[in-house]
Amino acid sequence: MTGRGWRRPFEDPIGIGDRVLATLLDAGEYIAALPKKAAPEWQAAMEALILVAEGGGPTMFARIGVVRALNRHYVPELNPKGKEPHWGRRKLKRDQ
Repeated sequence: MTGRGWRRPFEDPIGIGDRVLATLLDAGEYIAALPKKAAPEWQAAMEALILVAEGGGPTMFARIGVVRALNRHYVPELNPKGKEPHWGRRKLKRDQ
């Protein structure tokens, strides 16, 4: 069974500039230091942290919540053409 508590480390620490969030407590303190009118993504990240810390779930759930909140303004570039196939037009023996 997985452990419980705020001292549990993330499998892969989260780097924010020169700061590293290595445990659930580090991430909780970082979120608590944000302005009170934080984005809904930060509120969802804090809920995920609380559920993992007190419920004993996988720390990956809390990590995903924090990383999603950090990347909330990132919009991936859309390529409307889609992916080009790696193969060309089929060549018949008579055309060679």
